[in-house]
Amino acid sequence: MQQVTIIGCGDIGERVAKIWYSRGLAVHAVVRNTERAQYLNNKNFDVLLADLDRDDLSHIPSCNHWVFWFAPPGLEGCEDSRIRRWLGGLDSDSLPKKIVYISTSGVYGDCQGAWVDESTPVNPQSERAKRRVDAEQQLTAWCELHQVPYVILRVPGIYGPGRWPIATIKRGQPILRRNEAPYSNRIHQDDLAQICVAAMLRKEGAGIINVGDGQQSTMSEYFQSVAKAFELPIPEEVSWDEAQRVLSPAMLSYLTESRRINNQKMLTSLNIKLRYPTLADALRDDLR
Repeated sequence: MQQVTIIGCGDIGERVAKIWYSRGLAVHAVVRNTERAQYLNNKNFDVLLADLDRDDLSHIPSCNHWVFWFAPPGLEGCEDSRIRRWLGGLDSDSLPKKIVYISTSGVYGDCQGAWVDESTPVNPQSERAKRRVDAEQQLTAWCELHQVPYVILRVPGIYGPGRWPIATIKRGQPILRRNEAPYSNRIHQDDLAQICVAAMLRKEGAGIINVGDGQQSTMSEYFQSVAKAFELPIPEEVSWDEAQRVLSPAMLSYLTESRRINNQKMLTSLNIKLRYPTLADALRDDLR
């Protein structure tokens, strides 16, 4: 029976695991937190504890497995030492059957609102995005050397129940004026899970694939839509100059980049029909 290993089994990993379990496949979930391990054990997952920075990773099942790498890089530097340790320790006689890696659309950097497809050169601006580019390059080189099929999913902001910015809106955090707000991109968490599964199953799924719902919108429009849907106060709009004084560095880093993700390769090569093609669809479903 085909087996699946999910390295970094957080929320998306759990959703992917549930899909495989529903199809009768054995799934191994790799986590580093004992509390998370206990949670997954209580749901009858086969859980392995592993610190990707320190532990011997040879006990992680990989031989002829479908492997999902969902673990993020570390928090510092421009390289991903975690995926390097794992790839470097794999036995050439017991290779994975295929690897699906979740990266970020942030590797493209600021495109000044232009449409981005898989041929667009990467131009990472932050260390966070540079670590992702490093991981992509490591994985690509290793898989091509060992002739292991792989898919790199470049994922934008993830939304859905449990991820809505309700607390942020309640705190009264302002948003950029709509005429100054950069384009941003999103995907619903359930759609991302089915995309991950399709990337593993379909032979047409190969190399780099951009992920997104294809909608043109901004972060400001996103916050306004959520506020209206949940009957919260509409966030105050401020200028860019004011935003630099009142918003956190993390939020500002997202607002300095603007791009629109072309998702045609995702739709065609993975034969995906999005459950939530628009934010309005997701909000309507969540509020039923």
